[in-house]
Amino acid sequence: MGPLKGLRVIELEGLGAAPFCGMLLADLGADVISVSRESSAADRSGQVSERGKRSIALNLKHADAVEAVLRLCARSDVLIEGFRPGVAERLGLGPEQCWSRNRALVYGRMTGWGQSGPLAAAPGHDINYIALSGVLNAIGPAGQRPVPPLNLVGDFGGGAMFLAFGVMCAVFEARLSGLGQIVDASMVEGSAALMHMMYALSARGLWTESRGTNLLDGGAHFYGTYETADAKFIAIGAIEPQFYRRLIELAGLNAEEFAPQMDRARWPALRERLATVIKGRTRDEWCALMEGSDACLSPVLSLREAPQHAHNVARGTFFESAGVTQPAPTPRFTRTRAGFPPPPRPLGSDTASVLKAVGYSDEEIRALRERGAIT
Repeated sequence: MGPLKGLRVIELEGLGAAPFCGMLLADLGADVISVSRESSAADRSGQVSERGKRSIALNLKHADAVEAVLRLCARSDVLIEGFRPGVAERLGLGPEQCWSRNRALVYGRMTGWGQSGPLAAAPGHDINYIALSGVLNAIGPAGQRPVPPLNLVGDFGGGAMFLAFGVMCAVFEARLSGLGQIVDASMVEGSAALMHMMYALSARGLWTESRGTNLLDGGAHFYGTYETADAKFIAIGAIEPQFYRRLIELAGLNAEEFAPQMDRARWPALRERLATVIKGRTRDEWCALMEGSDACLSPVLSLREAPQHAHNVARGTFFESAGVTQPAPTPRFTRTRAGFPPPPRPLGSDTASVLKAVGYSDEEIRALRERGAIT
């Protein structure tokens, strides 16, 4: 099921971005084989990024285990890894070694800094990568320190999603040329690409370096969050003039006081005035008045609340699997629909079946276990 049915992907076990990339591909029908360092019977239902994948457990420091992965490469379309530069080569699983078995294999590499440059070998995390791309400096309240936007921008948006996009572009090209290539996905570069609008606005003099003073960073009183009477929050995004007018009307505000909308000098005072008005009603009262209207108001929902919202329920935005509520596969396709993926299987559950599929006999698999190649 799903538009990627028939695509086989090998995922060398990692953290964060690479497993999420594998999840995106598995959600849409790809056969993703996750290679872990050791087997375990522990329940993994809470590891959402591992859903829908097959799992094999190999000791990649053992030559026989490396040979098993290379045999898989011969029958696969993609390999993705998230090691520091050079690690896969030292294991014997670098691009050249894999291409010796399958020249059409697409080799996806996920790192924070990229495969080259002065920082390529340095450790780091999401916060470091988005600091270097200009993202982090732009996020946070006016006059206060930058605020990390969870690890959404570097790891997942700028990393995993760009890797998935790059891998599928390379698969498309490989089916024309018969040749695979390396996809070098850098979280610095991916997060920088996500900032394209802010760089464009800055070039036109429409974006300042001061956090919390711009149109989309909370500086504008008509684009931000407000606390309600019950200590909850609403989000307002009334940018267009007609939406702004509707917000002013429904909130019972003085139209003259709140005009002109784009007078930046008045934004702080108008935000304070709007905050006082919003604090006068509960979140549900404001939603009853404005949600779904041209005022562009929405409740700020918690992780527990979001799956219960009527719109998310109607769309099937979330589903429950093995007792774990989680986001459903996306995007949607009208013809090649992907179903809800099964929960993650215990590590190493599919080792024997996967190896048999590439030609290993039962005797050879037993020998691999005895020699420590299978963990």
